[in-house]
Amino acid sequence: MTTRAASKSMGKKDGSEKPEDRYEIRLSGSGGQGLILAGVILAEALGIGDGKNVVQTQSYGPEARGGASRADLVVADGEIYYPKTMKLDLLLALTQEACDKYYPDLKEGGTLIVDSTMVTQVPTKNYYGLPFMQLAREEVGIVMVANVVSLGAISELTGIVTRDSIRNAVLARAPRGTEEKNKKALELGIEAAKKLLKEKR
Repeated sequence: MTTRAASKSMGKKDGSEKPEDRYEIRLSGSGGQGLILAGVILAEALGIGDGKNVVQTQSYGPEARGGASRADLVVADGEIYYPKTMKLDLLLALTQEACDKYYPDLKEGGTLIVDSTMVTQVPTKNYYGLPFMQLAREEVGIVMVANVVSLGAISELTGIVTRDSIRNAVLARAPRGTEEKNKKALELGIEAAKKLLKEKR
């Protein structure tokens, strides 16, 4: 999926891409956790809402549910000349397997966000851990909205996407009748991230 929007290029005068004008994201976990949908929502928030150029790709495991699953995004203000991720700026891992598999792809100084109940062996001390699935189950009543909880946390922890844009994208993709639960899930992620940031100060 490629989302294009009019924006002022931060690239060189010939339009070429500068390394700092490129932000690479991977949302990872297991099949059935809604990470592909989360990738689409985030791409739409960044592209349509925030006016960035975005390329979104996805990879499913051998099984629809339970196998490895990931959604990758490349985001830039200017043109994106290579659509695949090379070194991640942000990695979300909702399972231990995903963290183990994809952590080596995270660049030095990149942001790692994990589900703290599912990922118990984190390969670095520099990470953010929140119980996304537990929050979704206990606070919203539907574990399936853990992906939306994680999007709220990402928006607050990284500032990569504006709050209005991610909220509008979530509500646009929410199945009819689930809008309030998805809105609650997003706010839950934002508030949990705010609390985590205060604790880390």
